Amino acid sequence: MYIVSFLLSLISPQKSASAENPESYTLLREQMVKEQIANRGVKDERVLKAMRSVPRHLFVPKSSRSISYQDRPLPIGEGQTISQPYIVAYMTEALNLKPKDRVLEIGTGSGYQAAILAELAKEVYTIELVPILGNRASKLLDEMGYKNIFVKVGDGYKGWPDKAPFDAVIVTCAPDKIPKALIDQLKEGGRVIIPVGSQFRAQKLIRGVKKNGRLVTQDVMSVLFVPMVEGENK
Repeated sequence: MYIVSFLLSLISPQKSASAENPESYTLLREQMVKEQIANRGVKDERVLKAMRSVPRHLFVPKSSRSISYQDRPLPIGEGQTISQPYIVAYMTEALNLKPKDRVLEIGTGSGYQAAILAELAKEVYTIELVPILGNRASKLLDEMGYKNIFVKVGDGYKGWPDKAPFDAVIVTCAPDKIPKALIDQLKEGGRVIIPVGSQFRAQKLIRGVKKNGRLVTQDVMSVLFVPMVEGENK
């Protein structure tokens, strides 16, 4: 379970990187993938390669870079976090992405999950409600050279209808129930991975496939995500 693995991480600290040493960060990414991700059952080689390639330390505040590859979520400001590496890899693998897929992400946050998705899919459309986070992530992803990621500041509950339909939808914040707009914008046969539940109750990570216009779902694990917030003019 995600909650259990996070708690275990607090008593199993990882070595820290020396300040801005690219080689040490590379070694820590290798360690992260082997110990935190592959050893827990993520097998898709394309996902593992993406997790090895994308520099997670660039997506956290400079004060947290020395611990950026530890087995835990980290704060990124505005009351939000960058998810635990394992959960990023797990959710990515669950989407079973193909090179020509177009993906909708709700909850850009730091931009890290979008970067991982962009290593695997043709296009990633990502929506962030909080302007300071959306603008920061957009700037960073552009500086890193991602031309297939499109960031919008807006209400994730509404999705991105003028860019639909999507082959996959990933949500990195928890609504009380799966928003209908996101199901409507998913292609027939499309996949979704989303945490559902109140922040005050146990949340379930749900994987779904759209069949005959309806979403067929299964619960895959217990998780703990920040709540999905609805906005009107963000």
